[in-house]
Amino acid sequence: MDLPDVQSTCPDVRINLTRVGVKNVKKLVEVSRPDKRPVVFISNFDVYVDLPGSLKGANLSRNFEVIDEVLQEAIDGKVSEIEELCSVVARKLLDHHEYAERTEIQMRSEFMVRRETPVSKTWCHEVVKVYARAVAKRNGEHPIIRKSIGAEVTGMTACPCAQDIMKDHAIHVMQDLKVEPEKIDAFFEQVPMATHNQRGRGFLCIETDDDSHVSLEAIINVLKASMSASIFELLKRGDENYVVMQAHSNARFVEDCVREMARRVVQEFGDLPGDSALLLRQTNEESIHQHDAYAERKATLAELICELNAD
Repeated sequence: MDLPDVQSTCPDVRINLTRVGVKNVKKLVEVSRPDKRPVVFISNFDVYVDLPGSLKGANLSRNFEVIDEVLQEAIDGKVSEIEELCSVVARKLLDHHEYAERTEIQMRSEFMVRRETPVSKTWCHEVVKVYARAVAKRNGEHPIIRKSIGAEVTGMTACPCAQDIMKDHAIHVMQDLKVEPEKIDAFFEQVPMATHNQRGRGFLCIETDDDSHVSLEAIINVLKASMSASIFELLKRGDENYVVMQAHSNARFVEDCVREMARRVVQEFGDLPGDSALLLRQTNEESIHQHDAYAERKATLAELICELNAD
């Protein structure tokens, strides 16, 4: 006996719904790479379609079928980037949900990055949080797709304000000790002053059309270079000296981090279409305060290029 298709019946309250779907679908994502080991992501997916007021519900089992189908394509080497994976899922969801005008998939992952420390050349790992998203809108036979790729990286920042205060104090102490002015200047050229530090979390997300490519590795490198210094899970003494010296020689406010991020984005991704949407943000966990410092910028690539060229 055929069971009734309850989802296709008319609801009591006939209004359209913007998003209907499933959240926190956990999957192991393996993306193949030419001449390299596959990249493995531990991922959570949120999958949505819009729903017209004439239908009681969406067939959610189709979402799982599409995800599994595309994940297998990634394993087989047909999908090479996680944002491409999301765009393929979004496109296929339109095929499986014939009533939907819009589909959306969000992916949150943890990615293990292998890194070498700066002095001892010791290998260690760190976890990078990776975000991908795709939205597909029906447009005849050729859906309009926008995809996003982003990452959150942890680093270190040093406060310029407290550093200036400490430097002024040190100058007065050395002057009282009759240290010659040229020696004072030579000292500060070699040894940056102490200041308080923050653990910073930089985030960068770039949204483009489906034909564009954004390197996840390049995003991670931009984020690392935008803070005072990179941090490592394992540090020998020489590495620790290097990281501390680098951070204090490169003191930055939370605002400086976002502005440096913007400069590097234009430098690295300036060839992307001008309507590429950017989200840049930095959160610094203060060490001498109980609050966090935060800065953010949303813009298109064309807007950032225009502002930076105005300088």
